[in-house]
Amino acid sequence: METVLIVGATGNIGVSAVKAVLQTGRHVLAAVRNQASAEKLFHHVGTKDGITTVEADVCSEKGVQGIVDLVRQGKLPAFQHVYAAAGGGYSATPLQELSTEDLRQIMTVNFESNLWAYRATIPYLLAQNDSRSTWTLCTGSQGDLGARAPPALTQGALYSMANVACRDNYKTNVRFNEIYLALRVEVDESAMKTGAMKASEFAKCYAALLSDTGIRSSRVTVSGYDDLEKLKHESKVNL
Repeated sequence: METVLIVGATGNIGVSAVKAVLQTGRHVLAAVRNQASAEKLFHHVGTKDGITTVEADVCSEKGVQGIVDLVRQGKLPAFQHVYAAAGGGYSATPLQELSTEDLRQIMTVNFESNLWAYRATIPYLLAQNDSRSTWTLCTGSQGDLGARAPPALTQGALYSMANVACRDNYKTNVRFNEIYLALRVEVDESAMKTGAMKASEFAKCYAALLSDTGIRSSRVTVSGYDDLEKLKHESKVNL
């Protein structure tokens, strides 16, 4: 059975990814902060079946590397896919009031955590040389909108990371893609109160992307419900 390592598994987007993986009959390897986070994940997903959790600090440079090391040692299931949705910093601090300390923290939480995950997992996937392998990065539209300075700055960095990764993996066994989310997604019980898109709805996008082997090195844009199953994508590589 194929396994997907999900970084940022307990957030709104992470919960959506877990739901998508389970719906496609794959197994989840979920990075969680602690047991309380694991229980939170099980609550939002509605099951423990098909999910292996592993405690890791993904905001530490060695956090995801530790997971990969355990996989190599046979202590955790081997994975063929990675979904990165680490982050959460979404404050509205004005740009001119953003302290250096705050900037460094938001860069670690929203950007570096995903970069470190990439750096830890890509060598593993390349070494496995499994043609099914995928690596998916979820980004948001704040980098273009600029309505909130902290997430806007980090999303811009994530866009650039996706551009590089799309080129680097264009001719490898790893099908790298970016999912660009232009609306708010929340876990179902929260979304029912706020009107945001439900995590269970957004799950359709990742489920479709996993199945569509023709999409690689591309940005998949989700700006409405019509984009969840009929994926709107554009290649980031022009060779």
